[in-house]
Amino acid sequence: MLVRAEPQRDAPAAADSRRGGSQSGMRVYNERLVLSLIRQHGSLPKAEIARLTGLSAQTCSVIVKGLEADGLLRKEKPQRGRVGQPSVPFSLNPEGSHSIGLKIGRRSADVVLMNLAGTVIARHRQPYRYPEPQGLFEFAEASWLDLESRLPRPDRTRISGLGTAMPGEIWNWAQEVGALPGILDQWRTLDVEQELAARSPWPVFVQNDATAACAAELTFGVGEHHRDFLYFFVGSFIGGGLVMDGRLVTGRSGNAGALGSILVPDGRGGARQLIQCASIFTLERRIEEAGGNPQMLWNDDDSWNGLGGIVETWIGEAARNIAVAIVSTMAVIDLETVVIDGSFPSAVRGRLRTAVNRAVARLDRQGLGPFQVIDGTIGRDARAVGGATLPLLANFAIHSELFLKRPAG
Repeated sequence: MLVRAEPQRDAPAAADSRRGGSQSGMRVYNERLVLSLIRQHGSLPKAEIARLTGLSAQTCSVIVKGLEADGLLRKEKPQRGRVGQPSVPFSLNPEGSHSIGLKIGRRSADVVLMNLAGTVIARHRQPYRYPEPQGLFEFAEASWLDLESRLPRPDRTRISGLGTAMPGEIWNWAQEVGALPGILDQWRTLDVEQELAARSPWPVFVQNDATAACAAELTFGVGEHHRDFLYFFVGSFIGGGLVMDGRLVTGRSGNAGALGSILVPDGRGGARQLIQCASIFTLERRIEEAGGNPQMLWNDDDSWNGLGGIVETWIGEAARNIAVAIVSTMAVIDLETVVIDGSFPSAVRGRLRTAVNRAVARLDRQGLGPFQVIDGTIGRDARAVGGATLPLLANFAIHSELFLKRPAG
């Protein structure tokens, strides 16, 4: 049997039970600890697992044997050392569990099927001018049923949940996205989790889209080598996240890492939020003003060819303002790494990162420690992958309560 966890409404209590409030809780915690270490290292023999965890060799043997029997771990080829018998490393079995990720965006929706290793097996995408609830839920349900049908029948029982990543207060900024009056207001009173739970055969998890994208980067991306980083995701509206000591920092109300709300100069002696000058919706507006079709920004192809100088102008403005936000944040939180990703082709991401580095170099950073700005690794799928990451964290990670914490109020 897989290690299962229903969606938790009382995260602190769930955390206590996982940390050994009962014999069963201790067993689950130890299983998650072993899985987390193997994910981090790629593969480990039982002796090394015992050394890293401090558990006895016998306890580790029992845990590994059970996880292997559950299909979550698999044996790799024996490795011969200098002395003694060859050691047998164990790695995660990618097909040991699967999850469904749903991204509800302001310009498109995505549904992905992902395995335990974080590999997206298949996906569906639906671009739109703005998200209309009924049509979006129908698309999502049809998509995940199709994706489920692509798995071998035995593997369909190993889908651990449906994770959903969506913007907070998606009904705001209706004018900016060009929505008809009242359409986005439908989201204001809609319980998305309840609506999805009525349609989904699996547990449902809902999280802010930028937070979920940051969780995906931490779990399957740069988090392998960087345990502290500031994360920017440039979508229709820019957002972000904060990772410290390998854990996502959400804050008392769940709004920590809301980088889009950072104030930057407006060029007229005042200030405006980063979201107003480093988001893709501003690029859309400029394309429309030039007589172009901004819908090409959300198509599935990996190219923004043909936009020329409009994109370069937008990159320059976004980079200057992101640089100010980075330096301002570094004055409060001393980090070594900044990660930039977004809903754009990888080449655009690289040009934006280069421009941010140049803009940072022009700012006064006296009194601040050095830091590096690097590319994210997941790209356009980051929010959908982040959604799919939530059920895996809930079922198999040690610190899953951080990702399931609900904002107060």
